[in-house]
Amino acid sequence: MEIEVKDNPAKNRFETTLEGHTAIIEYKLKPGVMTVLHTEVPKALEGRGIAGAMTRYALEHIAANKLELVPLCPYMRSYLKKHPEYQYLVRQESAKSE
Repeated sequence: MEIEVKDNPAKNRFETTLEGHTAIIEYKLKPGVMTVLHTEVPKALEGRGIAGAMTRYALEHIAANKLELVPLCPYMRSYLKKHPEYQYLVRQESAKSE
């Protein structure tokens, strides 16, 4: 299944809409730093890999824009443990405080 994820800077979130339901990753953006706050997938869309696809999109967006990542979202932190290739994006101060 192809998932189209979009950045919606007006709402400070990445989002995708499938079957009338919207899944989101909320973030806060400061110069050079994106803090990922929360990932939410509606119950009707769970179990399809949507959160993972959206997280991958968010991480690629962070890398492409040369931002540092502060992963406050539990899902994002879990994803990073399973995908160490993205660890280089994590802001060093947040990595030390974990």
